[in-house]
Amino acid sequence: MIFRLLAMALCVFSGLAPATAQTPDLAAISRASGTPDIPGLKMVWLAPWGEVAKAHPWKNIIVHQTEGPAGSARSGAQAQSKNPKRRGVTVWVETDGTVYWAVAENLVPTHGDGGNRNDNKYIDNRPTFRQVVGANSIGVEFAGNFPDVTRGATEAQIAAWRILLKVLRTRYEIPLERVYAHNWIDYKDARYCEGCALATLARQWGE
Repeated sequence: MIFRLLAMALCVFSGLAPATAQTPDLAAISRASGTPDIPGLKMVWLAPWGEVAKAHPWKNIIVHQTEGPAGSARSGAQAQSKNPKRRGVTVWVETDGTVYWAVAENLVPTHGDGGNRNDNKYIDNRPTFRQVVGANSIGVEFAGNFPDVTRGATEAQIAAWRILLKVLRTRYEIPLERVYAHNWIDYKDARYCEGCALATLARQWGE
């Protein structure tokens, strides 16, 4: 009886061991090259990752929300891919959670507008004034807040953001306190605080 129980236990263990061994290492994936599969993300690669050591030295993450309808992230990302330095960002997130990596990570799209917010309306702007800018910040654009610019991100976008945030922070070694909303660092549209809810969530999630 004892031997039978031991044999059963070994069978169960051997059945579980491969699953444990195959658990994906998000940290390792985040430092990879090419077009890796990222668990939990539906990633469309319009530009593959290169060697992370050769990427632009990103110091910050800026969260944007585009005033486009649902479904516009794909076209925005494709246009960005064709003209990387146009006004826009590196990463686009659709309302269904699909993530488009649009631009090679050694190129710098135009966004951020110079970090010219110094009124302390949302956060203390002293450390960000003219310091957190497009040239040192990787941008993430969330689509779908048209025609109501105050509409928040979808549940699918928030779920994707949680994983994407870990990937970006790990790949470029960006501390949590360097995740910013567009409206925290730059003058924008007075009708709403662009990116603020998503940037706040990021900081609330913690490490």
